[in-house]
Amino acid sequence: MTTTVIEPTQAPVASPAPIAEPAAVRASRLQLDGKRGRIYGPVDLDIAAGTLNLVTGHAGSGKTSLLLTLVGRMRPNRGSDLVVLGRPLPARAAGVQHRSAAVGIHGLDDLDEEVTVAAAVREREAWLARWYKIIRTPDDDRVAEVCANVFGRNDVPKALQLIHQLDETSNLQLRLALAMLSDPQLVVVDDIDALHDTDSRRLVWESLRSLTEQGVTVIASASTDRELSRLGWDTLPTHIALPAVG
Repeated sequence: MTTTVIEPTQAPVASPAPIAEPAAVRASRLQLDGKRGRIYGPVDLDIAAGTLNLVTGHAGSGKTSLLLTLVGRMRPNRGSDLVVLGRPLPARAAGVQHRSAAVGIHGLDDLDEEVTVAAAVREREAWLARWYKIIRTPDDDRVAEVCANVFGRNDVPKALQLIHQLDETSNLQLRLALAMLSDPQLVVVDDIDALHDTDSRRLVWESLRSLTEQGVTVIASASTDRELSRLGWDTLPTHIALPAVG
């Protein structure tokens, strides 16, 4: 007699649900007041990690102050709900400061125009190094290595070039490259439209996009979003318009 063995049927295994990437910045009712009244806000933000974003607003709309708030360098009003890189602000501002960088902000990351590019790179590397590590002045090859992921199709400066010999585009790109030495997860760039010509701004936009391809979240600021339509990209930066302060 033949015995038929019936194998138990296995229930289909459900595919695990994709894990959503945490937002790099999430804010609600974010605002800042000063002695003379409202500086910016209220504004709500939901910025995905690894994306390129543009904050716009006219002069006096608080763009710079907003960027500094997002990297933990300014304290918003009480009642503002702000989480950056998974850390509530201002309570964990130090953690955000260590994982972010601010570029193009006057008085914060300006370069001494009378020193060489090599000296600027060495100073930044020495600042980030452990106290016992000897940091040597970089040569052209090291400068090119530091600048490679930012300069793109623009010429990388030579080690012995003086900062004042750089054009405004190379100056800003160098500041970006120096900021990237700390391996930040979030970079804010102020007043990108301060660059005077369209080609210069395009080069910097390409630099910023290349950072997002490395997983960095980038938030730039400008007066308007007119430039975005001229980039010719399939995916444009996310536009965040600040409300008028009045």
